[in-house]
Amino acid sequence: MLLLDHFLLISCTAAISTEASAMVIDGKSIAKEIRHEITTEISRMKDEIGVIPGLAVILVGDRKDSATYVRNKKKACESVGVKSYEVCLPEDSTEEEVLKFISGFNDDPEVHGILVQLPLPSHMNEQNILNAVSIEKDVDGFHPLNIGRLAMRGREPLFVPCTPKGCIELLHRCDIDIKGKQAVVIGRSNIVGMPAALLLLREDATVSIVHSRTKNPEEITSQADIIISAVGQPNMVRGSWIKPGAVIIDVGINPVEDATSPRGYRLVGDVCYEEACKIASAVTPVPGGVGPMTIAMLLSNTLSSAKRMHNFQ
Repeated sequence: MLLLDHFLLISCTAAISTEASAMVIDGKSIAKEIRHEITTEISRMKDEIGVIPGLAVILVGDRKDSATYVRNKKKACESVGVKSYEVCLPEDSTEEEVLKFISGFNDDPEVHGILVQLPLPSHMNEQNILNAVSIEKDVDGFHPLNIGRLAMRGREPLFVPCTPKGCIELLHRCDIDIKGKQAVVIGRSNIVGMPAALLLLREDATVSIVHSRTKNPEEITSQADIIISAVGQPNMVRGSWIKPGAVIIDVGINPVEDATSPRGYRLVGDVCYEEACKIASAVTPVPGGVGPMTIAMLLSNTLSSAKRMHNFQ
């Protein structure tokens, strides 16, 4: 165990570079390390019991961003040895067609995780579709029973939503203490904000949530030792919002116009990165911070599901 702790400390140190006064948390490097660990475990599982974890992804419609996310997930699966199953349905598909595929994957013993790419077309009931995914294969962690268990002390969810799980994993791997710290989560979405707050509570942080109706967001945020921002507003969190020495996990990925970029835009986070680097003790960049961790956690959840189903330690 000491050797493992020593390895994690070294790898995290290697994954942090210094710019201004803040450590820049290199999520890409840490995610690569996690994927290596997953590859090793999948290889061991295949050798010992002949099982390969399987992930099914359902995409409805032709949104380019969603298609890109699905393509990236497929590539990530291939890179670690997870078998991927993909269903692409047209925009005008019925809810019943989607539910039919979910039912098929629920019953397929070679599929250990099912992911429905969001958002769904407006004529579909997202809640009905997500609830149809078997809780044992809910690798996105969005099933109400998984979220309910996450919210209750003494209960364990089968899966934790991937992006919030990745945020906490970054803190752990960089040896950043959470217990007893003041933490602020900006945003209260079901996908990131709420589960991130619940995870921080589980780590014994004192948690506040800042949202669109909060009267004094700057004042509340400026008291935080740890900030997780997932609000989707470019550069909303300025230097004046940040307590000196705070740790910042920036989930936001926002396109802003940039005439100097070949694409005509560049990606920025919710946090003004240049200002944060001068005040915070550690900060995730955008891109290259939380994003790679989300896919790594999806692969981790799929592996955990396969292990659980086959009682493999």
